[in-house]
Amino acid sequence: MSMRFAAWRETLTGYAFISPFLLGFLIFTAFPIAASLYLSFTDYNLFSPPSWVGLEQYQTMFTGDPKFWKSLRVTFIYVFAGVPLRLSFALLVALLLNRASRAIGVYRTVYYLPSIIGGSVAVSIMWRNLYGDEGVINKALNFFGLESVRWFADPLAALWMLITLSVWQFGSSMLIFLAGLKNIPPSLYEAASVDGANVLQRFIRITMPMLTPVVLFNLIMQTIAAFMTFIPAYIISKGEGGPLDGTLLYSLYLFRRAFVFYDMGYAAAMAWVLLAIVALLTALVFFTSKYWVFYETKED
Repeated sequence: MSMRFAAWRETLTGYAFISPFLLGFLIFTAFPIAASLYLSFTDYNLFSPPSWVGLEQYQTMFTGDPKFWKSLRVTFIYVFAGVPLRLSFALLVALLLNRASRAIGVYRTVYYLPSIIGGSVAVSIMWRNLYGDEGVINKALNFFGLESVRWFADPLAALWMLITLSVWQFGSSMLIFLAGLKNIPPSLYEAASVDGANVLQRFIRITMPMLTPVVLFNLIMQTIAAFMTFIPAYIISKGEGGPLDGTLLYSLYLFRRAFVFYDMGYAAAMAWVLLAIVALLTALVFFTSKYWVFYETKED
């Protein structure tokens, strides 16, 4: 009997230690997720009780809301253009920093700073000023004899302004790439050099295959983060998604439906559609990874 009591006491002690996490997960994560799923099938505007409408919100989204498809198209362009550019730039910087130098620690810190402050409101405001009609970017173009670009009047130019800001936030990916480069055995490069391989051949035949697991991780994480981008689009477009919805990212349109038009049911449905899109893309990346990701195997 005493042994059973001791076992129960040990179990209860364990649950007591993890109870703060369990309560936090249930209150701040599980319940809001379940509530948003329920609200996606209702008509709810914050000021009156939600009324059940079934699949009406999803039907309206797919068949009667042009802005939904516009925001989805803008977001896909932003993701499929910005993520490869960011990862490529992060890998380039990681290769440059993967060299012996006394000041290499300082360089790594400086290059990591954009990832810390890159998504902040202050940097978004600074970015907006840089791309103004009289901003530094246009003055640099004029210096090289090129015409100024009206970044806030052309939808495509405004979107590429957001993409360049996303590329500038490469610090976290760069550090992960750098860690992956440090784990590549130097003996592989030495053997390749003895065989007469040049720098490009060593990069293609050794560096990239050995980095593919890191590329997979960065690709998934950065894709998910890109779909959730909100602050830069909100600040640069002043919350409107202009010009002509050129910067109306999905998350910004979801925010407007929820907190500008108070259409919480519709916004909840949009959130679940976004979850489905991200889940499908992530599953697709994992499915295709077996064809291009190489893992080190140990022979018996």
